[in-house]
Order: sequence, then C-alpha cells, then structure tokens
Amino acid sequence: MISFIASLVALVLGYFFYGRFVEKVFGPDDRPTPAIAKADGVDFMVLPSWKIFMIQFLNIAGTGPIFGAIMGAKFGPAAYLWIVLGCIFAGATHDYLSGMLSIRHGGADQPELIGHYLGKTTKQVMLVFSVFLLIMVGAVFVFSPAKILGDMWEPTFFVDNLGQYIFWIIIIFIYYLIATMLPIDKIIGKVYPLFAFSLLFMAAALMIMLFIKQPNIPEIWEGLSVPALTPKSIFPCLFITIACGAISGFHATQSPLMARCMKSEKQGRPIFYGAMITEGIVALIWATIAMYFFYDQPSPGYTMIEGGKEAVKDAPTIVNLICNDWLGVFGGILALLGVVAAPITSGDTALRSARLIIANFLKIEQRSIRRRLYVCIPMFAVVIALLIWQMADSETTELMKAQGVENYVSGFDKLWSWFGWSNQTLSVFMLWAITVYLVRNRKAYIITLIPAVFMTVVCTTFFVVEQAFNIEDQQLKSLLTIWVAVGASVVSVIWFLMWYFLKGKKIKE
Repeated sequence: MISFIASLVALVLGYFFYGRFVEKVFGPDDRPTPAIAKADGVDFMVLPSWKIFMIQFLNIAGTGPIFGAIMGAKFGPAAYLWIVLGCIFAGATHDYLSGMLSIRHGGADQPELIGHYLGKTTKQVMLVFSVFLLIMVGAVFVFSPAKILGDMWEPTFFVDNLGQYIFWIIIIFIYYLIATMLPIDKIIGKVYPLFAFSLLFMAAALMIMLFIKQPNIPEIWEGLSVPALTPKSIFPCLFITIACGAISGFHATQSPLMARCMKSEKQGRPIFYGAMITEGIVALIWATIAMYFFYDQPSPGYTMIEGGKEAVKDAPTIVNLICNDWLGVFGGILALLGVVAAPITSGDTALRSARLIIANFLKIEQRSIRRRLYVCIPMFAVVIALLIWQMADSETTELMKAQGVENYVSGFDKLWSWFGWSNQTLSVFMLWAITVYLVRNRKAYIITLIPAVFMTVVCTTFFVVEQAFNIEDQQLKSLLTIWVAVGASVVSVIWFLMWYFLKGKKIKE
C-alpha cells in the first residue's frame, strides 16, 4: 500500500507542479475561443467549466482506466510506475496540448491538426485511421453493453422472433443516433456529468475500502521479483495494455469536443490536464484492487470472492465481484454503470467525433439536421454492418467453444487486439504534431519530444514483435525486442534532428 499512496501523491503533485509548467510553456491568453467566435448552438457553445470537466473525464475514461488497469496489474507493480510517469509526463501533457491546439485552430479535430503540422499525406492517412477506429469503438460499445443487459433481462418476444440481444442493441442504437445528432448540451451536457460523478464516487468508495482492508500487495521496490500473471513481456505490452490512465491517442479525438465549449483558454489546465490526472487516479485505484485480487498475501483476493480464479481472465467480472463484495447492493449498481453506461457514453461521443471529422473533411456544415443526416446515415450504415459481422462472429466463437476448441480466437478479438496498438499509434502522431508546433514557436519542445520518441519505440516494437511475427522462442523474441526498440529510437531521433536543423528552426507559426 505504500506504493499506492506514494503514486497517488505523485499524481496530485504532478497536476500542481508539472501541469503548471506545461501550461506556462503553452501560454494561454484571453483571445476569443471557438465557443464564442464560431457559436452555432450545436457543437460550438459555451458550457460551465465544471460540466466540461465532467464530460471530458467521461469521454476519455469510460471503462478504459478500469479494464486496462486490471489487465495491466498482471504485470506486477511495474503498472504503478507506468500509470504515474505516463500520466504526468505523457498522457496529461498530450491531452492538454492537443486540446489547446484545437482551441487555437478554431476547434479543429485531430486529423486536421496532425495534417497542419505533419503534412497533407499524413492528414489523409490519419483521417481514415481515426474515423475507422471511432466507428469501430461505436460498434463495439453497442454490442458489449447490450450483451451484459441481455444476459440480465430482455423481452421474450424479441428473443423468440429476432434473436438474443436485439432488443438492447436497438435501444442503444437509437440512443446513439439521437445523442450524435442533437446539440451537445441536450443529452451529453445533461447526462454525462451524472455518469462521471458515479464513476468518481465508485473510485472514491473503493479507495476508502482499500485503506480499510490494507491488503498485503507487492510494492514497487520488489520489481521483477514479483511473478507476472501473463506470458506477455512488460516491454512493450504493458504500455499498450494500460492506455487510459497513462496515455491514449483516443483522447485527442475527444478533446476537440470540449475545446469547442470553453469560454477561456485558461480553463485548459483543470479541464484537459486535470481530467487526465483524475483518470490516472482511477486507474491507480483499480490497479491496486487488481493487485489485491491477483497477489494479496497470504491468499489472493479471488479465493475469497465467489467466482474464484476463473474471474481473473475477465475484467468486467472482476469489477462486478469487487463492487458487490466491497460495496454491497449500491456497489453493484455502480458496477453496472461502469460496465454498461460508461462504454455507451464512450461509443456515442466516438460517433459524434467521427461525424464532425467527416463533415469537416467534406466541408458539410452541421447547423441543420438535414446536413447532419448526410453524414450520419452512411456512417451508421457502416456501424450496422460491423454489428452484424460482430454478432455472426460471436455465434461462431460460441460454437467453437461448445465443440471444445479452447484456443480459438475470434475474428473480432483479433481485430480488437489491433485496436490497442492503433490507439497508442494515434498518440504517436499527435505527440509529433505537438512537438513540431512547439519547435516552430520557440517553446520547450522537449516536453513532448521524449514522450513522442518513447511511444514511437513502444508502438513499433509491439507491431513487429507481438503482432507481425509469432515467435515462440523467448530468447529470440527478447533479442528481436531489443534490436527493434534500439532501431526505432535511433531512427526517430535522427529523423527529428534532420528536420530540426534543415527546416524546423527556420519556420515559425
């Protein structure tokens, strides 16, 4: 528990000291924000700062800092170091500067910002990359909560005539369509703060229970002596597994939504940097709970909870078990909000971001409902197609499991495994874009250069070693990891230095 307390203090201090330093580097001023200069009553409008913070927190969090932290805890106490250092020096810095750049560029979305600083070709690639990921998030976050709700209850008529989960899929899909189409203050501005509060309340209640129970869990200084509960290597897999809570490229697709609602640039640090630090605290709490569940002495937590060791493989089950066991009936309700409401809210803001990115690329104004439909109808058609494929793939997976094929990996699981890499790759491009901005404006670019190089190395190594090749020899795999990591770091640094001395120093925004 000493590591948990020290990490918690470090995150809070990081907000007040390093967050203030990053803010000073950027230099917010009193110029009119897009919420004022481009007010349209739909996506650009001034909202109260507390509400923007809550929406931003829920947009970037969802279940990410819960499920990712639980799975990341299988790597042992190294998870603490990544959450703290990643959140303060990479994630919160990435979120703050990407949000502030969006404000400075009239509420521009992520692909537009990346294109402005890294070139038109990169912009086109990132536009397709971002929209595909956002639509995939929307599709996944229809089916997964629908499956949870359907296992609890659904009308017999729908099950008998249309199939299982169809009722809840329709309900969630209708909500997505309405929330994506309506002005941001109508549903998102009213409902999201309540869901965000419930997630924060759940985290606070569980933190109190941690201090009451005082679990005997591994500390940071025990290091690699703590056996990992996963066959995957800490580098690079830990840095992909824990994204939300450390750094996540998805956040830069969400920050523009709130950049279009801020009255003053000076709200940026508490909203963007503060929301990320808050997410880091939530991830820290859940990583510690998972440590109790996996490692507590003399007996791991799973031995004392119904479900036992089998629940170790399933993050949502762990959330339900812990909340019900520690917080009773009320905890069960909060857990339900966590595993159902949070992904739904992440899904609809993902689709809203996709709508705005597509509309901006096609230059379709979004004031009128008719023009919003021009974008939404084909976009939702793609989501429906992904849903149909996902449901068919789910049935195939169940059939294979029923036939005793234990190692069968579903097509969607394979696709989703790429999402973790893709998400962090988004952060790589955004960090390099911010670095270019800082160089051009004679600012302390080192604050994003180091995270940009590190995440470039992580994503390159993960792609080559974990995704592209299936190497069973651990010695060969470790050797390849070292060579790819060193190569990626050398290439990225040399590439930056060449640009810096040949072009970067001569250009000013």
